[in-house]
Amino acid sequence: MEPDFWQQRWREGRIGFHQDRETPLMLKHWPSLQVPAESRVFVPLAGKSLDMLWFVSQGYRVLGVELALPAIEQFLAEHALHAETRDSPAGRHYRAGDLELVHGDVFAQDPAELAACDAVYDRAALIALPPALRQRYASEVYGRLPGGCRGLLITLEYPQAEKAGPPFSVAEDEVRALFGPQWEVGVLERREILAQQPNFRAEGVTTLQTVVYQLRRP
Repeated sequence: MEPDFWQQRWREGRIGFHQDRETPLMLKHWPSLQVPAESRVFVPLAGKSLDMLWFVSQGYRVLGVELALPAIEQFLAEHALHAETRDSPAGRHYRAGDLELVHGDVFAQDPAELAACDAVYDRAALIALPPALRQRYASEVYGRLPGGCRGLLITLEYPQAEKAGPPFSVAEDEVRALFGPQWEVGVLERREILAQQPNFRAEGVTTLQTVVYQLRRP
């Protein structure tokens, strides 16, 4: 789970977590957050997610953070985006219109930048982190987001003993323990998806659920 782990996966094209379309569960549930247009949406461990382009198309401003430079380079190239660059203590920033990607460590982001975000979208960040980092992630990264911030969090649940992560299984009780002290947490949907995930079945996983949470910071 060191930075080299993710860099290597991107270099070798082992990015099974990447989707070649917008996330259906995001499209279904994002409207329920009622995030106003022109709001700034924080996307941690953004990869080259097409969801970021959808947010921009809906009138949002996006701040994505990604540790693996190949992900950012591929994203910009695949969508013919010309980005202006600048450097900061948080990393190198690539900005194309209302989309800004930071090549850097999500734990090293400028608190003022995160405090300026109105919403957070987390499809593959929390479940990419091992248990030892999840508490730090919730307290340090989410802890810098402002009051009134709204979020959509998508997780996976499966018997962890049946498969080594990432992605990791993060149960609902852990989600509530991580975020409950500072966020209102609600389950929007829970769905069994093992039939659509042959890689999990091949590894012997017997049940696999995806869970969508709505978060709101008072």
